[in-house]
Amino acid sequence: MPQALLYKAALPGLGAVPLPPPPPLPPLRPALSESARHTCRAAAAHQLSLDPSGPEWDCPLGSKDLEEEGPWGGDSGLPPTGCFPGSWRQDVGLDYKGSPEGAEARAWTVYYYSLLQSCLQQAGLPETQDRSQVPCTGCPGAEVTLCVLGSPSTFLPVLLEGGVQSPGNMLLCLSPAWLMKVPAPGQPGEAALLVSKAVSFHPGGLTFLDDFVPPRRATYFLAGLGLGPGRGREAAELARDLTCPTGASAELARLLEDRLLTRQLLAQQGCVAVPATLAFTYKPLGLLLGGDASPGLRLVELSGKEGQEMLVKEEVETFLHSEALGDVLQVAVKLSGWRWRGRQAFRLYSRAELGTVVDTVLALLEKLEEEESVLVEAVYPPVRLPCSDGPALGPGLAVRICAVVCRTQGDRPLLSKVVCGVGRGDRPVRHHNSLPRTLEGALAQCGLGDAAQVAAVRQRVKAAAEAALGAVLALEAGLSAEQRGGRRAHTDFLGVDFALTAAGGALTPVALELNSGLCLEACGALEGLWAAPRLGPAADDAAAAPLVETMLRRSARCLMEGKHLLVVGAGGVSKKFVWEAARDYGLQLHLVESDPNHFASQLVQTFIHFDMTEHQRDEENARLLAELVRARGLKLDGCFSYWDDCLVLTALLCQELGLPCCPPAAMRLAKHKSRTQLHLLCHHGPPWPAPSLHAVPCCPLESEADVERAVHQVPLPGVMKLEFGAGAVGTRLVKDAPQCYEHFSQITRDLQGEADHPGIGLGWGNAMLLMEFVEGTEHDVDLVLFGGRLLAAFVSDNGPTRLPGFTETAACMPTGLAPEQEVQMVQAAFRCCLGCGLLDGVFNVELKLTGAGPRLIEINPRMGGFYLRDWILELYGVDLLLAAAMVACGLRPALPTHPRARGHLVGVMCLVSQHLQALSSTASREALQALHDRGVLRLNLLEEALVPGKYEEPYCSVACAGPSPTEARLRLLGLCQGLGIDGPNYPVAHFLSHFK
Repeated sequence: MPQALLYKAALPGLGAVPLPPPPPLPPLRPALSESARHTCRAAAAHQLSLDPSGPEWDCPLGSKDLEEEGPWGGDSGLPPTGCFPGSWRQDVGLDYKGSPEGAEARAWTVYYYSLLQSCLQQAGLPETQDRSQVPCTGCPGAEVTLCVLGSPSTFLPVLLEGGVQSPGNMLLCLSPAWLMKVPAPGQPGEAALLVSKAVSFHPGGLTFLDDFVPPRRATYFLAGLGLGPGRGREAAELARDLTCPTGASAELARLLEDRLLTRQLLAQQGCVAVPATLAFTYKPLGLLLGGDASPGLRLVELSGKEGQEMLVKEEVETFLHSEALGDVLQVAVKLSGWRWRGRQAFRLYSRAELGTVVDTVLALLEKLEEEESVLVEAVYPPVRLPCSDGPALGPGLAVRICAVVCRTQGDRPLLSKVVCGVGRGDRPVRHHNSLPRTLEGALAQCGLGDAAQVAAVRQRVKAAAEAALGAVLALEAGLSAEQRGGRRAHTDFLGVDFALTAAGGALTPVALELNSGLCLEACGALEGLWAAPRLGPAADDAAAAPLVETMLRRSARCLMEGKHLLVVGAGGVSKKFVWEAARDYGLQLHLVESDPNHFASQLVQTFIHFDMTEHQRDEENARLLAELVRARGLKLDGCFSYWDDCLVLTALLCQELGLPCCPPAAMRLAKHKSRTQLHLLCHHGPPWPAPSLHAVPCCPLESEADVERAVHQVPLPGVMKLEFGAGAVGTRLVKDAPQCYEHFSQITRDLQGEADHPGIGLGWGNAMLLMEFVEGTEHDVDLVLFGGRLLAAFVSDNGPTRLPGFTETAACMPTGLAPEQEVQMVQAAFRCCLGCGLLDGVFNVELKLTGAGPRLIEINPRMGGFYLRDWILELYGVDLLLAAAMVACGLRPALPTHPRARGHLVGVMCLVSQHLQALSSTASREALQALHDRGVLRLNLLEEALVPGKYEEPYCSVACAGPSPTEARLRLLGLCQGLGIDGPNYPVAHFLSHFK
């Protein structure tokens, strides 16, 4: 075998490493005579089939054809026996009474159950408990059901992570007989997938063998796929044309695991390096481009499999001489196509062995079927790095990098984990033939330990892996539902295998192939190294975490599609996203609104014009609205509101219609700010800590006599604000009694009713309250509650306000608080909601963090306003609007237990009083929107018109994203200086100072 090529590696900070130059290429050996060629071809074909022993082989290419593949792509017949030494119980109920299995199918079910127990055992997790004798009952169609059909060893990372993020809803089916497809009413050609039996996963790695009566309806399906007559084919058929989302299909797998197609797809992107390749294809896929359509990749379409000797010889000779191969000394010859998935064979040849390469290609051509190819590709030798222990002996080490990348919110690829295999440099490093290692550990083993250089390699792998999934998603976007295997079939995760090479003076990952399960399994194996007790620290974020979050997100869409919801109060321009999101989710919205000309009246299924401005008549209006709903024959699944003025009316209406909602008394309590504080001050527990610890002393104000009493009861300085207000309008710091009297008189005179300032709650009256001013940093906590259980919480930080006013100036998400402080804020918000009787819904709680802990400012018993919904969706992939709609329908929101932020956002508010000139020129609405569309900033428009006023709310929020709060803050500061938002009277640097 030729000596491996030695590269001259130039890395940042490392400089050029003086290594021996590559040896000169030997001349090409002449081709053989026709008779000798025929003999060699026959020998090559025989050797390809029967000689797997050589070190050059990936795995043997047997003479068995497609029909001999067994369940999930394995060998036909019975599964191997005696593979899993263990002491788990064997007398478990693996049979499903409604669908008995034959002997062979039953043997495979037992095999996969034993494999699961072996995997759990090696991970230090308890044995599966059989509780199938007492069937589980549930609410089919009203609960998340994530179903996986496939090998436990492949999908164990997904299953365990699903047990954490959605306990009891992640189900593993060990047999297709445990599943059943039933026609979906009103959806011709599509079917619902029912789960009758499965292994359910729970936190702590607990698993249970369960029967479901009635069967659970899958809201997401992920299957291991194959083409054999066994379970792979059954899995493919089960996954086809489902009403629920699917993360894989046989049709997509055919495309993604075709090396030639994916290699051409990646090469066309320009940002993913692939091996130089010559492909001979027989009746290729219509998606393939012939000739030299992609750099370094040439496709030769054959009209037949025989009589191609001259064409093959010419193409191979040209390829072996081509500049695309650079200094590569070896090439590999292999087959490409679905039939060879998992059974790839290749042989390595010197670049000089023209005749032998040609003979091997011709031998393999005889095996081709339609849409299959023979590839001749460059083999990149291992990168030689300087080693502190002196020159390396032997063939050196080769690194194979395995990356898992997942589709996240907005169809954006996200790298979730990188795992490496290290092996001898003179033979391929393959899955299952090397121990999993971290990228840092693998590179250190090969002599690269500099943190900056390793970080650069990781960044290149991340960019290439995410670009690979991006290319796949772009390809899928152009396919029909039939080509994808169903309307709901999409690729949600991808494994990308890379070889590490030296190119252009830097270590470069070259994409070798895409796969659906091998990289995921490798990541699970690495995570399993730390799973057993006393072996070491816990691993970082699970590889499957983004995938499970996507499964939950798609499940939520599945559960909510077609639901009919009544929305009470349309809101203003800041709520335009509601109507766009409803269309995207397939929600059928019906609207009740006071304004007969509201733009949203044209965007809903039913528009009911009804004057709701007199909130003293909410109970009467709720009865009248219920009669209107019944008269129109609306069949509602839920009713909700996100508009402050309409929250109590919505609760009363739900009560009239028998729809899920918080009690009207709880909504009234939360709406009345002083009553909220005084009520919580009386909650001393148990349990402890009690909500009273977070409440702030205050007094309601309806007359000057109330003001006189309040200044003697509430310590000054204090905060005076509207009892039912919103947006901090009319809120002011008062230092002494005269300021209290003055501000009360001013508000009583200026803000008397809804017409004086629409949308801030004056329809409830203009009563005020005086509360103690507490020092500390201000924060928002957005909560999702269901049945009194906390499902999700998102904490953001606010910048200092422009005292004596309290209009918001700046914000940062995720919070920069220490973990203990963040938990204190979340628990304080949660306890305050429970203390007020808010058990179901999406709530926004404003708090201050003082030296003595969190203190409550107010509870907004609805989804957070301004930019909050948009930021949470962008950073965490969680839509508070969809969560609120699910709660309104009585459905538990499908949310990850521990959402992970994908970056940082820092934003600043723009005010008409301070930025009128900039908002009319450099920072005009059109200019800001253009920057938003380019991804330079994130714009949230809160008002429609540039109208200055004495009592104002922010006009818009402008934010910048970054991998760290510091980078996001610096980007925003520079942007505000350039746009004219920053100035002496509006010092943005000061407003952002809390986020350092």
